[in-house]
Amino acid sequence: MTGSPLPGLAPRTATDPVLRDLRWTDLAVLAGLEAGLFAEDAWTEATWWSELAARPRRDYVVLETDEGIVGYAGLDHGGEVADVMTIAVAPAGRGRGLGSRLLAELEDRARRRGAAYLMLEVRADNTAARGLYARSGFAELAVRRRYYQPGDVDALVLRKPLYPSQESHGE
Repeated sequence: MTGSPLPGLAPRTATDPVLRDLRWTDLAVLAGLEAGLFAEDAWTEATWWSELAARPRRDYVVLETDEGIVGYAGLDHGGEVADVMTIAVAPAGRGRGLGSRLLAELEDRARRRGAAYLMLEVRADNTAARGLYARSGFAELAVRRRYYQPGDVDALVLRKPLYPSQESHGE
């Protein structure tokens, strides 16, 4: 994955992740990342196969460096409302704005497919993700008590209007 993307440009380095669509050859890597990131809630390789099979309704992207995948995210297109299915950044990629980059890509894809709102669920104890979503303009709609098991952790349901006019109308 080295080399110049265009003539005259410097070669890409491991610190410059490239965003691309998920491929079936990525699924084992993603299952491994999931196990390390979300031990109790991790998606298996079989789950990833099911998600990949749900195209074109679902979009999944990865951020990749020379060392491999450092982040991934997925979106379900449901008409007026699109749902973030997953978003994660490997420990080696944290603190570099990669979560924001992935979320911005999901927002762009949702807008292009005609969504007015983006929704997601987040574990109440995931302070890093909650901070990302708050900075990105998501507001809490509801709490699903004891949703994540084991552990009895609440899920926060968040929503973001994708067009500024929706905020002023309180929709």
